[in-house]
Amino acid sequence: MNQDESKPQRTEEPGGGILMGRPFGVPVYVAPSWFLVAALITWVFGDQIERVLPELGAARYLVSLFFAIAFYASVLVHELAHTLAALRFKLPVRRIQLQFFGGVSEIDKETETPGREFVLAFVGPLLSLVLAGIFYVTLYAVEPGTVPGVLLGGLMISNLIVAVFNLLPGLPLDGGRMLRAVVWKITGSPMTGTVAAAWIGRALAVTVLIGLPLLTRTGLLGNSTDDIDGFTTVTDALLAAILAAIIWTGAGNSLRMARLREHLPELRARTLTRRAVPVESATPLSEALRRANEAGARALVVVDGHGVPTGIVRETAIAGVPQHRRPWVAVSVLTQDLVDGMKVPADLTGQPLLDHLRASPATEYLVVEDTGEIYGVLSAADVEKAFVKAMARPSS
Repeated sequence: MNQDESKPQRTEEPGGGILMGRPFGVPVYVAPSWFLVAALITWVFGDQIERVLPELGAARYLVSLFFAIAFYASVLVHELAHTLAALRFKLPVRRIQLQFFGGVSEIDKETETPGREFVLAFVGPLLSLVLAGIFYVTLYAVEPGTVPGVLLGGLMISNLIVAVFNLLPGLPLDGGRMLRAVVWKITGSPMTGTVAAAWIGRALAVTVLIGLPLLTRTGLLGNSTDDIDGFTTVTDALLAAILAAIIWTGAGNSLRMARLREHLPELRARTLTRRAVPVESATPLSEALRRANEAGARALVVVDGHGVPTGIVRETAIAGVPQHRRPWVAVSVLTQDLVDGMKVPADLTGQPLLDHLRASPATEYLVVEDTGEIYGVLSAADVEKAFVKAMARPSS
């Protein structure tokens, strides 16, 4: 029931669950965990229906299953509100996933202003409140104590709970993103907003872990304390622990992703590139390495007779050739031919650089100037090391 920006790449990934459709061009997946929750809702709501409509018998579980499906349809509407707002702001949305507790809209890019961030977060709970209001008004059109009345009442209450819960001011909930937007607006720093909302989210997780079982135990949620037994106590504690873990983990992920976005500009192809020397394919490896050592270079680029690059000599392949064999091994044997995507513009930085490397996986890349001139060789291992180093640095 929130937006997630923890996965910046555009490509769809396996493991999303069952594809249900593509509203507005955005794929909607149902995670396998949804079926577990749907079964739990069917069982719990079925017992509630039995108290109101005992004459239904076993058919109450069919009604309860319909409620579970209708509830998640409401969650989908909540997520579609986020999606439409994101598309309106020209933010790419990879997918919507309905999962264990609610849903998530995976948005590939951060909003540019705190105002847009606030709107993007608020539209989800707003739609849930609107749905709760629609179900409340519709209740007047049906007879109380009937199946439609029970279903509409349950959907009204569940959508109200979804809206109120998501408005709580802590990440990763929508209310946390709204708080982040407010702090961002006041301080001018999105990172400050994220830190504030994430720590409040962690405090909220602890509150849920301790407070939810206490509220149920004391009857402050409107429930009857006479029905509380050992099984109910354990169930409430387990539910609180799961919710708290989801909120705590989401808050931590938000902090990590904020740190990632803050340090991404430090990744520059030009500064990470190794100097390279051009050699022809028939050049013995020992001679190629001698030229590289004289030039202070750490990479070899294979060129044709006109000086056009055709491949990169793989570093791992060089290490696998014994010293005494190197005069007899031509660099062509150790060369990775250049293919589409292995040429990287020297001025690429940050997210565009990572997107380029992710789209064309390789161990080394040829870095070129706008003119096509060879600048050097970029090692994927060097990029990874720089990435880890940047992430380990404290935020400014």
